[in-house]
Amino acid sequence: MIIKKYIKVTIICAAALSLQIGFSAEKKELLMGANASMLTNTCNVCHGPSGVSQGPGIPTISGMSSRYFVGVMEGFKSGDIPSTIMDRIAKGYTSKEFKLMADFYAKKPFVIAKNITSISLLTKKGGRLHKEFCESCHTSGGSIASDDAGILSGQWKFYIQATLEDFISGDRKAPKRMKKMLNELIKKEGDEGIKALLEFYAQ
Repeated sequence: MIIKKYIKVTIICAAALSLQIGFSAEKKELLMGANASMLTNTCNVCHGPSGVSQGPGIPTISGMSSRYFVGVMEGFKSGDIPSTIMDRIAKGYTSKEFKLMADFYAKKPFVIAKNITSISLLTKKGGRLHKEFCESCHTSGGSIASDDAGILSGQWKFYIQATLEDFISGDRKAPKRMKKMLNELIKKEGDEGIKALLEFYAQ
């Protein structure tokens, strides 16, 4: 069921990308004076109504801090952050438009994803590892936006896993402190440590 939903969302996203690319040449004229609600309509096609994702491979963006949202979008646009289609979509917007969208989503409540998790012992271990390796940046168990580090708790587990894999492999450049903490975590706990973190964030 989840796989079918993910495939469906992917197809819809591809259609949205085609629409975005088709209008990119006339974008400046078309979006002149567009408000945040209008700008985010394209985002909602993939990320769900008001930015609440319905698919495990796409993150919920409602409730994100404005600063974090803008930073990620600029990263997609420059190519510093790897992606499937977001790099092409981001090129269609200006920094000012990123800020309008960021402020729009920052005012929306974050909605916890419907992850399947029942490994209580692993979840408890993940909580301990979070406190040791992640809490200094992702405060309150990774559940708040005000630290500008991205919301982890309650995000889709599949998405968090894929993102961590990008950081670990070096496909996505990690901040210096994050890289150090990840390396220490893997050295101490290996893959089981990453699994425990994923279960903790999936609560």
